Amino acid sequence: MSMNTSTNTGTNTGMNTGTNSTSADVSALITQPNFHEAGRRFFRDFSPGDDFYENLIDAHNGLSDEQSEALNARLILLLANHIGDLKVLREALQAAREGA
Repeated sequence: MSMNTSTNTGTNTGMNTGTNSTSADVSALITQPNFHEAGRRFFRDFSPGDDFYENLIDAHNGLSDEQSEALNARLILLLANHIGDLKVLREALQAAREGA
């Protein structure tokens, strides 16, 4: 499963440095695989992403289409709240829209 939806040629640390930035600055959206779990080591970069994908599929098992759509909507809102950075969220929306 590839999470890279855009070509980002800039260096991205994924950290907010507290400096004022403009939309011309380096993207704040991390599009390279960034899955990890505290206290657990993975031998391949894609392994934790595969684990997440399996959990996502399992969460949808046994749900109707309507329930599955509601789960997706709740998950998006929970993760957006967790991220919190509006710049990152705008970039994610744009990247998702471009891939649609």
